[in-house]
Amino acid sequence: MLRRVQNEQLSGGAALAKQERGHVTLSDVARACHLSVSTVSIVLSQAPLSLHVAESTRQRIRAMAARLGYHPDLHARSLRRRRTQTIGVLAYDMSDPFCIPVVRGIEEALQEAQYFSLQVDAQTQRMLFDRYLRMLLERRAEGVIVIASWVFEETNLLADIEKNNVPVVIVGRDLTARRITSVLVDNQAGGALAIRHLLSLGHRRIAVIRGPEEMFDSEPRWQGIQEAASAAGLRLDPQLIFQLPSQVDPRSGFEGGLHFARELLASGRDFTGVLAFDDLTALGVVRGLSEAGLRVPGDCSVVGFDDILPAAVATPGITTIRQPLHEMGLLAAQRMLEAVERRNGRGTKARLHKLAPELIVRTSSASPRAKADGKGAGRNLSR
Repeated sequence: MLRRVQNEQLSGGAALAKQERGHVTLSDVARACHLSVSTVSIVLSQAPLSLHVAESTRQRIRAMAARLGYHPDLHARSLRRRRTQTIGVLAYDMSDPFCIPVVRGIEEALQEAQYFSLQVDAQTQRMLFDRYLRMLLERRAEGVIVIASWVFEETNLLADIEKNNVPVVIVGRDLTARRITSVLVDNQAGGALAIRHLLSLGHRRIAVIRGPEEMFDSEPRWQGIQEAASAAGLRLDPQLIFQLPSQVDPRSGFEGGLHFARELLASGRDFTGVLAFDDLTALGVVRGLSEAGLRVPGDCSVVGFDDILPAAVATPGITTIRQPLHEMGLLAAQRMLEAVERRNGRGTKARLHKLAPELIVRTSSASPRAKADGKGAGRNLSR
């Protein structure tokens, strides 16, 4: 008995030495227990055959595995099963506030399904985007979720993913025409919600800052604004319509809002509300108005779009149209897992999911303040 304990201690010591050199393997645990690798594997994998192994032996194997710090080799297991349990998550720009809640939604769904996400950030660089797509394919990701920022460019490399029978889901763009399942907010409905809110408060002189022309979200939001305004009998003043220039950094929307706020005030045009393309643009507008000594919403109401964190914590809090970003991430991951489990990315019918936006009312919007001359912020400043 003493010799057996001594041998086990020696074997355990040898295995511990092995552990210092690299990962502890099944062979290390088997040597320490004086058992075959197959027996140890059956017990640690909780295979049905493990019921035929004596309980005392099973306990000894588990105790030794815990002592040595053994963890299953998921890479080796994936090679045997031809499954990696890995989903690539490729963000065109992870610094975009849009991405953070989307990624969290994706992570929540993947963790629940015991899948691992491999996250990469293309940093708005087309070459990096293409390179990371190739790397995800090389690492045998079972699917790829693409989070498109506002500067996202379609790439022919997405076709390579289809050729490899790897399912793709995109968040923030509609690529169903390219047979890619797409998850996004209903931008047209969101634009309508935003202007209806200002109209319901009594605003009629409304300035609108549209998104960059090449951005996918810009046109449907603008269409929703126009249709809702027309339905309410309001003709938007072309002199109060602005458009953000082409940009490579979503954070520069703040600079655009600041610029147009200054331009509006310098023109002396009459306006009581500003409808900004997104929250960062709205925050820039608020800064520009504040610099001129105007109060939001006392002198001018401001409405954004997205409901990113800065909109909630700013002073004043920005009234905005909430994109259900976390829910979009959850849904994208769920659709991806369904496609992976079907093991049939090729030929699968692409699905378009448009999630409903929600009006979030904060302190940046209110009824127009009554003025003796009945004019808005721009005219009031010029007096």
